[in-house]
Amino acid sequence: MKYLRFLLFPFSFIYYLITSIRNFLYDNQILKSYSFSIPIITVGNLSVGGTGKTPQIEYLMALLKDTYKTAVLSRGYKRKTSGFLLINKDNTYVDSGDEPMQYFKKFSNISVAVDEKRARGIQNLLRLKETDVVLLDDAFQHRKVKGSYAILLTKYNDLFIKDFILPVGNLRESRRGVQRANAIVVTKCPENLPLKKQEAISKLFNTYNAVVFFSKISYASSIRGINEIAVNELSNYKVLLITGIANPTSLLSFLKSNNVDFDHLEYPDHHNFIEKDILKIKKRYQEIATKNKLILTTEKDFVRLEFKLNNLYYLPIKTAFLEEKQQINFDDLILSHIKNFK
Repeated sequence: MKYLRFLLFPFSFIYYLITSIRNFLYDNQILKSYSFSIPIITVGNLSVGGTGKTPQIEYLMALLKDTYKTAVLSRGYKRKTSGFLLINKDNTYVDSGDEPMQYFKKFSNISVAVDEKRARGIQNLLRLKETDVVLLDDAFQHRKVKGSYAILLTKYNDLFIKDFILPVGNLRESRRGVQRANAIVVTKCPENLPLKKQEAISKLFNTYNAVVFFSKISYASSIRGINEIAVNELSNYKVLLITGIANPTSLLSFLKSNNVDFDHLEYPDHHNFIEKDILKIKKRYQEIATKNKLILTTEKDFVRLEFKLNNLYYLPIKTAFLEEKQQINFDDLILSHIKNFK
């Protein structure tokens, strides 16, 4: 592995130069960034892969929905449309992408839109909807829009500060990009991460002007589909698990810890389930001998599979801070920023 990294180093250096020049041009206003008259909160990361952006966006949506007219803007990864789209009940995930459709279905009083050009997307949102605050999904590297508050996510067992630029590592840009962050959230932490360990990780970020928080993935106590089944009753079923997410490790650990007997069919992140995939899933499901069986998937994958498979369920998740004090401080930072925005 070390030798492979050495061979790829020249490509990482080229990637580093390109991204550093781009950031330099934006930092010195040679390339134009658009600012807006309302708060624009960006959520993203420095690395590729699943750091928990979707549950973090949903956390913010839940925090703001009853107080502010909130909108979420995403580029709509892998959608079959282009340009600006304000999602409505007639759209499907094919039009919007899976994550925006998930947001739309869960939060009826929040505007959800997609546009590959974020500045244009915000302009259209402000024209079409009365909006107090916009959440930009996966937009930390999107320098065309100058966000008013930036939340950077980094996974507990894959901290960006220990990583390298693509293709040697998984970083989309230099670690120095963290300087644009107002808050750093270390995601997918173990349930009982000791305070000393949190303090040790926080010290790694001492040179950056950002507040550090620690969060975990919290799973619901029941799965949902045509009805609800308690997680503690899943041990009575044979489960066929379907995932199309970047990293299903925490989900697998959760199911194992609850003594769930499952077979796992794993697909790439944002996988487009074509007829061949559906036939494979159905065949694998039919081969399960017991009558007490079901198909389980993630909430994001459910959006893409709900009309293609029978007896399909999903396990809801949300992000939760490790300590109540951290949650209160995080909420106060976001709400104060919006309230005091000028």
